[in-house]
Amino acid sequence: MAVFQWEGVSEFVAVVEAGGFTAAAKRLGISTAQVSRQVSALETRLSAKLLYRTTRRVSVTELGNTYYQRCRQLLDGLEEAERTITNLQNTPTGRLKMTAPVTYGERTIAPLVNRFLVRYPELSVTLHLTNQKLDLVEEGYDLAIRLGKLGDSSMMAKRLATRTQYVCASPAYLQTYGEPHSLSELDQHHCLPGTLDYWRFQEAGTVRNIKVKGRLACNSGPALVDAALCGIGIVQLPDYYVLPYIESGQLVSLLEHLREPDDGIWALYPHNRHLSPKVRMLLDYLSDELFCGDRN
Repeated sequence: MAVFQWEGVSEFVAVVEAGGFTAAAKRLGISTAQVSRQVSALETRLSAKLLYRTTRRVSVTELGNTYYQRCRQLLDGLEEAERTITNLQNTPTGRLKMTAPVTYGERTIAPLVNRFLVRYPELSVTLHLTNQKLDLVEEGYDLAIRLGKLGDSSMMAKRLATRTQYVCASPAYLQTYGEPHSLSELDQHHCLPGTLDYWRFQEAGTVRNIKVKGRLACNSGPALVDAALCGIGIVQLPDYYVLPYIESGQLVSLLEHLREPDDGIWALYPHNRHLSPKVRMLLDYLSDELFCGDRN
């Protein structure tokens, strides 16, 4: 199969359309001598005279005009192909499969994904909410939202925002049992453990895991919030569970001087140097939206 050679084609088309070598060189951003050499080499390769040159003007031969018409069509097609690629790079299309933790996904990620879908109607998203750590590659996920400290992983990670852990209780509970001011006092209180039976704090620069117990243990954040609102005990949960209740006065923040530094909210995705536009743009969108919310 013969291989088409592009050398000289763009220069020739530019000379025809600009009406001369100097004007063509200016359009292409190269020297007049380079345009002349490329066009001469093209004529040699084709064994055809494409242009008449005089000291005053340049005109197109009959063969040159036929060749120009065909080349113009090819260049138009190439420009359209490049525009298509550029548009695809800036417009997410197709289907994207992602996963996120249940409560954070319901409250934060799903509403953002919904707005993203409204903005880009050619995109479809499968959003699987689960607290299980799924194998992204084996199960074909493009993206995962993970909370807290990341373990070792072959995945790429992008930090989207931070989360703050709060220890809090209702005013009614505190009126009955008093407010703890140290970690040792937690043993005297009704605590509400979640998935783990310990809470994390930082004391004198050292991270401490404090084992807690109480009348209720539950692996559901919303259920623990409701228990705290009912005055059953003290709870430790991330900001997206309890901050609205703290701001409204329904819960009271405790032990703030012993709070562990904020940890991360992450996007994980398979290692790939060239992210698809749909993943890249959703990542940028989530990062912008969550960063603004985190900052505010």
